[in-house]
Amino acid sequence: MNAGKKNVLGILIDAVDYGGAMEQIIEAAHARRAMCVAALAVHGVMTGVLDPVHKYRLNHFGLLVPDGQPVRWAVNLLYKTELPDRVYGPNLTLGLCERAAAEGLSLYFYGSTEEILCALKANLVRRFPRIRLAGLEPSRFRRISQQEKREIVERIRASGANIVFSGLGCPRQEVWAYEFHQELSVPVIAVGAAFPFLAEKVPQAPCWMQDRGLEWLFRFYTEPARLWGRYVLLNPAYLALLALQALGLRQFTTSGIAPVADICFG
Repeated sequence: MNAGKKNVLGILIDAVDYGGAMEQIIEAAHARRAMCVAALAVHGVMTGVLDPVHKYRLNHFGLLVPDGQPVRWAVNLLYKTELPDRVYGPNLTLGLCERAAAEGLSLYFYGSTEEILCALKANLVRRFPRIRLAGLEPSRFRRISQQEKREIVERIRASGANIVFSGLGCPRQEVWAYEFHQELSVPVIAVGAAFPFLAEKVPQAPCWMQDRGLEWLFRFYTEPARLWGRYVLLNPAYLALLALQALGLRQFTTSGIAPVADICFG
């Protein structure tokens, strides 16, 4: 299913399911065509709502999939799309790994720490014995120079990767995907907490909480110091703005402001 892009608070979310998203990504991977993809939950949407430059970036992605249940609910509420489920970043990553292993496509993982990447590699190889890992490169956790950016691009291109996953945390990973995807000429996918989740270094919420849109509560409980601002401040703001849009009391522009220079996180 892919019913096209839908304006949610000015962010163009794709009304797409797992199958529709994976088909577009795998097709671009085989063709070695640049494509920018992000899995957005409420926090990801609100980063674009609050920052017109980041809104511009997000609205120039090839795919913005509804990672969070409240984002899926918003698309269904506003546009009657009847999306059956969200497109959860970790599950999308696993689905793409399975397809890539079956079709001989190679994968590159950029971001997180050496420890998490080692565990991620072990888990993926155990789960998909035929998987082709072109590379796994940890983040520097800082801004990088233009020279460092060129070196990263050269390494990834030389690896022969067909798909690149970015796991730098929101919104850095979306900025990274936007700034790198054209030079890499392959799909670049920002997948949030997929790296530590799939490495089994960070616990995931139980399925019943995920299905009911309560994953935020579980994550807040496990990492309150890091995530309190995201959930205590941004979640209520999202719901209030969504109510205004649903009632027709406010319209949200999708234009944004074009970035004037690269930020180059790494």
